[in-house]
Amino acid sequence: MDKMNDLEGLVMPVLDKYIPQFSDLVYTLAVVLLIVLISAGIHFLLHRVVISWVGGRAQGNRQIWRQAFFERKLFSRLALTLQGIIIYIQAGVWLESESTLLPIVQASAHIWILLYSMLSLFSLLDALLDIFQHKPAMLNFPLRGIFQSIKLIASIFITLLVISTLIGKSPLILLSGLGAMTAILMLVFKDPILGLVAGIQLSANNMLTVGDWLEMPKYGADGAVIDIGLTTVKVQNWDKTITTIPTYALISDSFKNWRGMSESGGRRLKRSLLLDSSSVHFLQSDDIHRLQRAQMLAPYLDEKVQELTQYNSAQKLDLSSLVNGRRLTNIGTFRAYLERLLKNHPHIHQQMTLMVRQLEQTPNGIPIEIYAFTNTTKWVEYEAIQGDIFDHIFAVLPEFGLRAYQTPTGYDMRSLARVEQEESQQRKMG
Repeated sequence: MDKMNDLEGLVMPVLDKYIPQFSDLVYTLAVVLLIVLISAGIHFLLHRVVISWVGGRAQGNRQIWRQAFFERKLFSRLALTLQGIIIYIQAGVWLESESTLLPIVQASAHIWILLYSMLSLFSLLDALLDIFQHKPAMLNFPLRGIFQSIKLIASIFITLLVISTLIGKSPLILLSGLGAMTAILMLVFKDPILGLVAGIQLSANNMLTVGDWLEMPKYGADGAVIDIGLTTVKVQNWDKTITTIPTYALISDSFKNWRGMSESGGRRLKRSLLLDSSSVHFLQSDDIHRLQRAQMLAPYLDEKVQELTQYNSAQKLDLSSLVNGRRLTNIGTFRAYLERLLKNHPHIHQQMTLMVRQLEQTPNGIPIEIYAFTNTTKWVEYEAIQGDIFDHIFAVLPEFGLRAYQTPTGYDMRSLARVEQEESQQRKMG
């Protein structure tokens, strides 16, 4: 107040002498100009000198937190908040308490301070989120959802303060009125509240993190989780489309998380091969001798032939009938070959379940299922390994006298009709 009185005592006599009818107005404009000039000088000092100098040092610094704070404009917004405080103080120092301009300037400065304080908080939260995303230990926490909740609460609180400033009433009056609006607020903010609770449960139970492969057919989601927000979870599908799922739906509905597969180091290979049942038969001596040339199959055949020979001799069976005795079949030998093929394959995980099994016969043939795990979880490599294995299987089937089942195609029908036509012509000629 002393400074204001000194300024007024210095300027007003001059104004009263030369322009007495406009002295008050000119003095007010001069004070406003003084406030603007001081604010402009402080703005230049803070933004063009201090923040630019500190920002230049941060760009050359490899510490993540410094880069994050400047990329999110935290210091710029703090500087603007400080400018609002300085304007508020200047208005009280240079303007008279009876001036009609004083409450307008102070109210505007007050709102300025509130808004940039809120934006500074937002920048701080965004910077912290950027920092924590580089820390593996923090990936399991729903930080984005928590920070979004804080932003929402801060926005509501600041809005109440701004409204109270504009109407000139205490914010407690507005807060007391919110009690009657609780039901409406619960309805309006239902999704954020459910999302916050769901985010905490997802984190506490370690159910989902960014980077997990999520499969949720109900929402058409099948891909990697790229963001876990307060109200939605974003999934980038394998066709590069983005699917958004309500966060609370991950608690109320079921979903498949493939993280366990990724962490295990093996990806399941479960695929069946349909064999034509009419191609199944007992192996003859020539068949056995031919198959014994296969290095992986020779020990199995030697052992089985010795075992069956001893059994049939001990039982004194008449082997002239195929019904009597135990014999090797081409389909059983084929299953044994596949087991040894998988056990010797360099890309099959040998510490996980590995088996070849015959399933129940279907109208489309006899299913032979391969159940194993590759030693890689990468999709492209997995498909290549699976393709190589079945390429070999299809190519080796004739060695065992087996045929893969295939529904007759139009080409088969035309070939059959052509053969029948040729036979008919031969009969007519004969």
